[in-house]
Amino acid sequence: MLTRDRTMVRILPRLLLVVTAASFSFTAQAADPAKGKTLFQAQCALCHGVTATARGIGPTLFGVVGRKAGTVPGFAYSPAMKKWGNIWKQPVLDSYITAPMKLVPGSRMPYAGLKDATKRADLVAYLATLK
Repeated sequence: MLTRDRTMVRILPRLLLVVTAASFSFTAQAADPAKGKTLFQAQCALCHGVTATARGIGPTLFGVVGRKAGTVPGFAYSPAMKKWGNIWKQPVLDSYITAPMKLVPGSRMPYAGLKDATKRADLVAYLATLK
């Protein structure tokens, strides 16, 4: 019994690590940039461009992943967005797209948010391709 318990103590943490890694891998693979592009075109493209020089109602989203919020040259950001100043990493984008006004009160983006986690993951995956 003692040997079995020791074996379980040694194996269990490794098993948990493998299961956790597999779940993260599955989540990352589940996001579909092509579906995200379609969603972007339907819900975001009216205001946001996807090229470095795009001008619109909203700032260009070209290179958004990794950029500091509120820093696209020539775009008039709200004081709230300028002050917030987070880096647009994928989890931050996911939170923002869920409820923009909740994450950054006082921001000017008139978007209620996207509640569907799968669609958000697809959209964020697409945004990550804009380089």
